[in-house]
Amino acid sequence: MSILVGADTRLVVQGLTGKEGTFHTLRNRAYGTNVVAGVTPGKAGHDVEGIPVFDTVADAVREAGANTSMIFVPPRFAAEAILESADAGIGLAVCITEGIPVKDMAYVHSYLTGRDTTLIGPNCPGAISPGVSNVGIIPPEVCMPGRVGFVSRSGTLVYQIVHELTQRGIGQSTCVGMGGDPVHGIGFIEALEMFEADPETDLMIMTGEIGGDDEERAAAYITEHVTKPVVAYIAGFEAPPGKRMGHAGAIVTGSKGTAAAKAEALEAGGVRVARTPSQVAELVEVALA
Repeated sequence: MSILVGADTRLVVQGLTGKEGTFHTLRNRAYGTNVVAGVTPGKAGHDVEGIPVFDTVADAVREAGANTSMIFVPPRFAAEAILESADAGIGLAVCITEGIPVKDMAYVHSYLTGRDTTLIGPNCPGAISPGVSNVGIIPPEVCMPGRVGFVSRSGTLVYQIVHELTQRGIGQSTCVGMGGDPVHGIGFIEALEMFEADPETDLMIMTGEIGGDDEERAAAYITEHVTKPVVAYIAGFEAPPGKRMGHAGAIVTGSKGTAAAKAEALEAGGVRVARTPSQVAELVEVALA
């Protein structure tokens, strides 16, 4: 079993005919993802290596049965693309696009509240259920099927830590890159809740960053609701205070939002917290022994 993406995923790609959209869509299809349609306004009737293109997401839902969207459109159009997916009844929208204005995402966040569409991203690598389905840009070559769930603010850390898990023979149920923007869709709490309910996930990993309070809120949630073991890593133990680092949300003010403060909050909830990315796989191996 997996969360968010799996055997029942029927993918429509918004921006399929663009260079990046075409490259990653064909890569995902080659991995086994069921890509049923693409959307590029004005190009209905065309196809990309057999994948039919429609003018709208609603057409792709009606004609091809799409239930999941992957968004590869420029930043100025991306928020509207997410809203189009929601209005068409798409259950999961994965927005890879980087650089969407915060005010646009604030509107999207408000619009999706109470609706049936779950958003991953923006500015994220997407999600993969190894051996089943890949919706995004996570390299499947470093993954293997298994029973560890993984959610991360950093895409790069997904690649590194998953590779190190696989090298130790530890497979993954689903890996979710939630993105590092300050206004985003699914977060740690939602992913942890899904992994907790997934009978084929035995342990969860979360990797966070400095800045914001997502990790502190996740720590409180874990204390109250999570029964499975959790391993974590927070990027930025050596980051200087007051400087913006990496993602838009990664800035520390005073003692709040530091890696040390986040690690302390998680450890108080029983989470094993690594001090380097490579320690994550070590701690997972010990926890599963």
